[in-house]
Amino acid sequence: MGVHGVKAVFFDLDNTLVDTAAAGRRAIEEVINALQSKHHYGEGEARVICDKVQAKLLKECHDPAKMCITDLRISHWEEAIQETIGGEANRNLAAECYFLWKRTRLQNLTLAEDTRGMLTELRKGVRLLLLTNGDKQTQREKIEACACQPYFDAIVVGGEQKEEKPAPSIFHYCCDLLGVQPAECVMVGDSLDTDIQGGLNAGLKATVWLNKAMTTPGDISPVPHYIISSILDLPAVLQKMEHKVNAKLGADHVDGSSPAH
Repeated sequence: MGVHGVKAVFFDLDNTLVDTAAAGRRAIEEVINALQSKHHYGEGEARVICDKVQAKLLKECHDPAKMCITDLRISHWEEAIQETIGGEANRNLAAECYFLWKRTRLQNLTLAEDTRGMLTELRKGVRLLLLTNGDKQTQREKIEACACQPYFDAIVVGGEQKEEKPAPSIFHYCCDLLGVQPAECVMVGDSLDTDIQGGLNAGLKATVWLNKAMTTPGDISPVPHYIISSILDLPAVLQKMEHKVNAKLGADHVDGSSPAH
């Protein structure tokens, strides 16, 4: 079996290329301020409402065939307000909170200049694909907000496919899109459950886990091939892979050229 070099790199979006968590925190603070200054809620009440919404987002199960993401998320806010304050449901206030949260989060989603530079350099040697899970509308809005389209050869959103990461099918779809084999591709992402497990399930050449905390527990599962603490460390990892390939090719060449006994 031949040794494949890296021909394509798949990147996750949220908390890998853009800091969605930080943008979300800023959006929550904006809503807390609005609830206090405009609607005269106490800070404690406002924070409880926002905490409840964040808990609902974490547990969110969305079926786009039954309800659009906008209605679902306004309902999160509506329920959180009613659970905290009591009384009648206030759909108008819920919608106001949702749209302020959404607008602020999108405004704070940026593809850092050094990340843009890294992607531009990488693309000179390999093909780049953005592979993100999530609702089609939500993820497409994020992609537009951070203006990352020009840096990729293709963009694949899980909500537009039959299956999302970690299913092998979406990775194989990405390979077909770029005309490459799984053994020629690397997956980079911050989620062990979706990005790393998915890359392993699909038989990719390597998986690279972005662990910004770098306090790695000893028994992480699944086990990635490489761990980095900054997305900017990726080129060095890809170089390491290339050196391994070259070393293996050199060894094969020596073995192949040795005289028969």
